[in-house]
Amino acid sequence: MTGVIPKIRLRGLTKAFGEKRVLDGVDLDIRAGHGMVILGGSGSGKSVTIKCILGLITPDAGTIEVDGQDILKMPRRDREALNDRIGMLFQNGALFDSLPVWENVCFKLLAQKRITRAKARDKAAEVLAQVGLAASVGDLSPAELSGGMQKRVGLARAIAAQPDIIFFDEPTTGLDPIMGAVIDGLIVDVVKRLGATAVSITHDMASARRIGDDAAMLHRGKIVWTGPAAVLGESGNAMVDQFARGDREGPIQMELRR
Repeated sequence: MTGVIPKIRLRGLTKAFGEKRVLDGVDLDIRAGHGMVILGGSGSGKSVTIKCILGLITPDAGTIEVDGQDILKMPRRDREALNDRIGMLFQNGALFDSLPVWENVCFKLLAQKRITRAKARDKAAEVLAQVGLAASVGDLSPAELSGGMQKRVGLARAIAAQPDIIFFDEPTTGLDPIMGAVIDGLIVDVVKRLGATAVSITHDMASARRIGDDAAMLHRGKIVWTGPAAVLGESGNAMVDQFARGDREGPIQMELRR
């Protein structure tokens, strides 16, 4: 809709590493309260785009706006305050092996002294319940959890501080199709409950359709298509449909390195 400020707006985003230009003028609008799925082959720039938004990488040029504010020009204190509003579910869970589950879930709240250790257990139990896990799981170590349970704990940690932006990096990687669908359902539920904006990277097309309202495809450092996630595979864009269907033949030709 005209006049509506996107939650996240990227304009002319570029980033090169040596002679390799990974991002080559990325333009993208991400609607507030909606799920955006970013697609693309390996090396297309998906992870670099996310890292630029998170402040882990500084782009060479372009603007990144959140709620209409250019975050690349923000004072450090304001940028840290913005980061407090962001949650992240990492591809492999990235749980701290030396900490029990309840401390993993409340790690950010504890580190920022926003909650006492005495209250953190109850808070962890409350958040674990939102992802379908019993309070008793809080006393286990990450090594005692199955892959699906680790993903749930990672999701619990991502939402514990009630962020209004959540990033998901390959949320169904390493899971069987049924558990992948379960995790996707939980993601949709918790994002809706929080009223958050979700940005996901995934190669799983079934997952993309389940968790995404919108989709965008990166190819050679540029956004080549945006549209509804529901039409992936039948978008009418040859590159998008080839990628979504996993067709060997098409406009995207994979480079074979010797």
